[in-house]
Amino acid sequence: MIEPGAGTTGSATTDVGGPGRVRLLVVDDQEVVRAGFGALLATQPDFAVVGSAADGAEAVRLCRSRQPDVVLMDVRMPVMDGIEATRLIAGAPNPTGPVDEDAGTDGGRPRIIMLTTFDLDEYVYDALCAGASGFLLKEVTAERLFDAVRVVAAGDALLAPAVTRRLIGEFARMRPRPPQRATLLDALTPRETSVLRLIAEGLSNTEIADRLVISEETVKTHVSRVLGKLRLRDRTQAVVTAYESGLVVPRTRS
Repeated sequence: MIEPGAGTTGSATTDVGGPGRVRLLVVDDQEVVRAGFGALLATQPDFAVVGSAADGAEAVRLCRSRQPDVVLMDVRMPVMDGIEATRLIAGAPNPTGPVDEDAGTDGGRPRIIMLTTFDLDEYVYDALCAGASGFLLKEVTAERLFDAVRVVAAGDALLAPAVTRRLIGEFARMRPRPPQRATLLDALTPRETSVLRLIAEGLSNTEIADRLVISEETVKTHVSRVLGKLRLRDRTQAVVTAYESGLVVPRTRS
């Protein structure tokens, strides 16, 4: 049974939220999708679905009034698509300064998970550049959905290396590099640059520590400094920057 508000837009909410609960907003132009995701998310005791929206403009408005922690955002919608809504809600790059990898949501702004039908989708790449923390296929399993929300709510990027790196590499190869993006890396130390390169390869903090023969705590410090110096929200943004700056070159097709 779908709880009240799970499949509707505007003022309806399934829960006003509470201490320690992840506040969620579901955004999709198809009512059945909103209802389905809302009903699934409402089954989890640590989640509170605080609203739903049928387009990006409504999502922006509800983010201001409901202050969700995580937004599940459809890419393609009328009135305002998910990319523009993500840019307005998340902002990219991060204008608030250094980022603590363990700090959770950035400066009170929601983190955004894009919902898409196709994993290799140019619109998803644009959304990642706009500030999204990752993406999920709409056919995702319930457990994968729950895990993804918790990962992003904790302040981590939803970075599935096999898919995300392939998507970013594909479209970074097709797009001209933004002017002066490479000069941003001048602020990094050689060690921080090495860490950024390994992040872009999809390595975890533990794997980076093993590769560089340093402690995992030191890696976390380097990652936080990289995000802060480059004014990035999370590791997904770091991967995008590594490709667009030319630090990591997309592999050519064989």
